[in-house]
Amino acid sequence: MGETTVTKPEGLEAALPETVAADSGHGPLRRLRTPRRPRLWFEILLIAVSYWTYSLVRNAVPEQRTEALHNADWIWQVEHHLGIAVEESVNHAVNSVHWLIVGMNYYYATLHFIVTLGVLVWLYRRHPGRYAATRLVLFATTAVALVGYYLYPLAPPRLMNGGDFIDTVMVHQTWGSMASGDLKHMSNQYAAMPSMHIGWSLWCGLTIAALATVPWVRVLGLLYPALTLVVIVATANHFWLDAVGGMLCLAFGFTVARLWYGRQPYALPRTVPTLGPRASGAAAGRPEAGRPEAGRATAGRAAAMKPEARRAAAGTSGRGVPDGSQGMPDKSPGWSGRP
Repeated sequence: MGETTVTKPEGLEAALPETVAADSGHGPLRRLRTPRRPRLWFEILLIAVSYWTYSLVRNAVPEQRTEALHNADWIWQVEHHLGIAVEESVNHAVNSVHWLIVGMNYYYATLHFIVTLGVLVWLYRRHPGRYAATRLVLFATTAVALVGYYLYPLAPPRLMNGGDFIDTVMVHQTWGSMASGDLKHMSNQYAAMPSMHIGWSLWCGLTIAALATVPWVRVLGLLYPALTLVVIVATANHFWLDAVGGMLCLAFGFTVARLWYGRQPYALPRTVPTLGPRASGAAAGRPEAGRPEAGRATAGRAAAMKPEARRAAAGTSGRGVPDGSQGMPDKSPGWSGRP
């Protein structure tokens, strides 16, 4: 009996170990660190639970009024020493323009949430590949701010003893601020350091400036945290140095995202394919592994190549005649018509 040798197609043989290696190396940690398309229901639930937890923890921190007032006096002295203690002058100047200070009161009470949520929605729709990493920056920034509220209670300028600051919400009876009026008992009044109005607004501004394609929108993104800084000072809710604390928290947030994803959020791909865990693992090693039609085409080509490989090993063409015979039987002695 003749011995038949079957040769595997080279392309298929090379592809099999790669798929196994990709799947075996795709562990839970790697999946968490791989950008993926966000799921709407999960994001809504996560943001709602996270903000509820943030508010609960922030308001559960002991107010420590005496220490908070002492820290405010110290901050005020430091700013005088640095020559930047102009919050009182700004507060009085803006308060003298009724329409301007009323507008700033509503700005302080509303845009902090509206713009932040708006940027999150924009990221979700237009930059899904960068959404999770950029959201992580915001969450890490807020988390470290809670530590600041606990370790360093600080009274805002409007609550300082002996100060001449104007509580603009109380004077003009505007609504919406959790820091003054009837709502002040629902919020910790001595959680001024760091300023999350600055942390969140700067996150929004940098995200818009980095990812927006329309020039004037990018300019607005950069102006937003600058205007927020003026508002928090003019309404006597924060010192300048509270803003510095918010910037440091944001820097921490970007560091966390950089360490987790290996790149800054804005440098990640804009979009990501919708893949399962195994498909995404294969896609990490092969460009076409995440496409079902590519997998079917590869399997079809492999199946089609097997008969060719067997015939090539046997030295015959598809009609049972030797290759190169042009379909004519070889009349040489000893040929039996079989390989």
